[in-house]
Amino acid sequence: MTDTISSTQNPRIKQLLLLQQKSSERRKQGVFVIEGKRELQHCVEGGYEVVTYFVCPVLYQDEVPQDAVLVTPAVYEKIAYRGTTEGVVAIVRAKPKALDDLQLPENPLLMVLERVEKPGNLGAILRSADAAKADAVIVCDPLTDLYNPNLIRSSIGAIFTVPTVACTSEECIRFLQARNIQILTAQLQDSNLYYDQDMRKGTAIVMGTEATGLTDQWRKAATAHIRIPMLGKLDSLNVSVSAAILLFEAVRQRTV
Repeated sequence: MTDTISSTQNPRIKQLLLLQQKSSERRKQGVFVIEGKRELQHCVEGGYEVVTYFVCPVLYQDEVPQDAVLVTPAVYEKIAYRGTTEGVVAIVRAKPKALDDLQLPENPLLMVLERVEKPGNLGAILRSADAAKADAVIVCDPLTDLYNPNLIRSSIGAIFTVPTVACTSEECIRFLQARNIQILTAQLQDSNLYYDQDMRKGTAIVMGTEATGLTDQWRKAATAHIRIPMLGKLDSLNVSVSAAILLFEAVRQRTV
């Protein structure tokens, strides 16, 4: 172990903060930042390699990892998004994630997201996908990188428990069609109620942004269009809420 770092101007702390703030720096170095014991446990169990641990001994209750960088409470407060993450932040090596890496069962359940921008929404969807035991989440034309600290935090580590890949919409459509996986697009126009659609076969539930919905390429590629009935004055739900409803309808059908 090294001497305890007490200054936020320390080069290693500056590098850590830069990785947290800049997706370009994360891509350049091939690493990302994670905080919290639970999230880190899911990450390590998912086969990721920890490059450096930053530990605040005052807050960390377990055995300090060998070669960990020790920091004071004041420094930890600077590098941690939350004060309840048990005193550990880590730099972790990223792993390439591609469609062809997915190992899918015979009738997979997939969640596909087109251009979802908010890390908090994506993180919440990943939690629902984990709870529903979805076989993968595919993020098409992403507007946020999969190792965004806000995404990792809001997913509570589900980004590491659910196979998750990023690709273009064109690549995803070809992938699904080649495997005869039905494409169900969530949209208001020309659609049927979601619980009338058979989801027991290989299924990809496809959702777009709350502002603009799905692009035409997905609407045209769809096997069927589905919608959640809206009985009030508003015409849409938060995308993460909608995703949870549709995922668990698939679960209901597959467990009846």
